Amino acid sequence: MASEDSQRIVIAGGGIAGLATWRALKQQGIDSLVVERRPVAADGGLAINLPGNAIAALAQLGLAGEIERLGHPVRKREYRAQDDRLLATIDEDAFWGEAMRPRAVRRSDLMAMLGAGLDASAHRADRSIAAVHQDAAAAHIRLDNGEALSATLLVGADGVRSTVRQAVMATSQTSAARLASASWRFMAPNPGVDGWTLWTGKRGMILLLPVDDATVYGWVALDSPDVAFDDLKHLDQVFRDFPERARKALSWALAHPESLYHSPIEEVRLAQWSEGRVVLVGDAAHATAPVWAEGAALAMEDALVLASIVAGTDEVTTIGRRFEQARQVRVAHVQAATDRLSKAARLPYGLRRLIMPFIVPRSYRATYSALKP
Repeated sequence: MASEDSQRIVIAGGGIAGLATWRALKQQGIDSLVVERRPVAADGGLAINLPGNAIAALAQLGLAGEIERLGHPVRKREYRAQDDRLLATIDEDAFWGEAMRPRAVRRSDLMAMLGAGLDASAHRADRSIAAVHQDAAAAHIRLDNGEALSATLLVGADGVRSTVRQAVMATSQTSAARLASASWRFMAPNPGVDGWTLWTGKRGMILLLPVDDATVYGWVALDSPDVAFDDLKHLDQVFRDFPERARKALSWALAHPESLYHSPIEEVRLAQWSEGRVVLVGDAAHATAPVWAEGAALAMEDALVLASIVAGTDEVTTIGRRFEQARQVRVAHVQAATDRLSKAARLPYGLRRLIMPFIVPRSYRATYSALKP
């Protein structure tokens, strides 16, 4: 085994949370090393919806101009029934204002902006963490190629199935989200959708979100626990009676199955996100169902808060607790809001049609008002 590298902050995971943490630390003049097991994210070609607080976080990370250039404005939300009846609409422009206008962006573009300037000296690409242990002096990390690293602080930004969390936390398991049993994501030609549009039906729901003038990001979810991820025939049948716009996008994706990305909806709920010199951020600490599209937003906020705490203290072993104190109330708010709307999404279809015009606008305001910077 190689001798241990010199101590510095090590970030496990080169996704949104990891790259945002690297960038936030760099802004504070602090060096860190990113370890990423995949050279390209499995879903790198898909897209993401960024609410106003995510846009605000990107501005703090010095990327306001980049997200304005690459992100497609999301000016409204529409919630529709299976027969295309409009159940509720949200004017996102009016709620967030121009400076925090929500935007849709390709995930690969978002990661490219967050990682701009990351060079080989601060990056271990195509490497995974094999083992972690810590003592009073450092966190010690062994990579899958035998390389040993010694870190003053290890940041677990390695997602829902976090290796770091499994290595250092007593409770590390994920749980299935209550929103739906299974979901798929895809990109398709835009069938005529001009804003965030969700259709809810008897056995599933479908969301379409424009990422540019010609392309939509799609997300479909089923409440069918026994459906195999590759049972595309069943997926087609569930949405057969949905409106033409929804059907057209899904039909294109089904005709190009290589574009479909199966994504089980898993959540992470932990009482603590740190242990000694190890701190979890983003989905590794608090993954939630994508009801409010807050995964990336919370991850980038985590990065900014953690970097500020690191820059302000020499007591490394207190960083984790201070980070938890700064972030847990906000995350708990999103989790509670997610649970409420997930519960409503699983009500009988007829009841959903009746109550969504009332609960959706109220839930939107209650959730996002608390998240405005």
